[in-house]
Amino acid sequence: MKIRIVDAFTDRPFAGNPAGVVLLDSGSFPDAARLQQVAAEVNLAETAFAHPLPPGGEADWALRWFTPATEVDLCGHATLATAHVLNTTGAGRGTVRFASRSGVLRTSANEDGTLTLDFPTAPLTPVPAPDGLADALGASPLSVHDTGPRVGDLLVELPDEATVRALRPDFRALVACSRRGVIATATAEDPSAGYDFVSRGFFPAVGIDEDPVTGSAHTALAPFWSARFGRDVLTGLQASARSGLVRTALRGDRTLLTGGAVTVIDGELLTGL
Repeated sequence: MKIRIVDAFTDRPFAGNPAGVVLLDSGSFPDAARLQQVAAEVNLAETAFAHPLPPGGEADWALRWFTPATEVDLCGHATLATAHVLNTTGAGRGTVRFASRSGVLRTSANEDGTLTLDFPTAPLTPVPAPDGLADALGASPLSVHDTGPRVGDLLVELPDEATVRALRPDFRALVACSRRGVIATATAEDPSAGYDFVSRGFFPAVGIDEDPVTGSAHTALAPFWSARFGRDVLTGLQASARSGLVRTALRGDRTLLTGGAVTVIDGELLTGL
């Protein structure tokens, strides 16, 4: 059984966010405990597992995502990685529909080699900063928003890009501040650099201290910054050590996320599932 490592939201190897991708031949998933073991062995932020569905239904493939510690409801970069593998191997070209915990997610291949994800827009609710958030994060928020049950993060607006880049969180303390994690964001210092806003994502509650590029977080970042800029189409830079760009297009209750992907490892899972 093939297992691949794909760098997502980048156009070059060893950047963006790496994800494991396992395409199953059967029409069902193995036991969740077995999938979790494989994800823990891969030890990346996410490993995606997908199997084909019968033709004629509302989706083409079933898709699940696992961190090294737990299954999650939504993952952007591992979905992009899975769509990339389907398109590059011929298992699913053009538009692919995935049945997931977050409903049917549609991916489309673009002529320039990028892929676009059609994801549900995260609902944003202003909330008071939880006790201890500023100390755990290492910066005082300008505003804090809950991103709803599907994403499960706190979106934290900070004064400027330099503050976001300089964060050195106390990850153990940060676990108590939200269900999944914290997205720290600010406007770009220099919009001519090719991005409108900057972010970083911290998810120690699900075993990921800092995620390199978080697609699902951009379903909350898109409506937040589109309201500020008065534009539906934006580009975000996730300023992790690996870094990556996500182009966002707000479409009401849906958000389009566009980025590239590169397969860096193509191997074989010897133990099977």
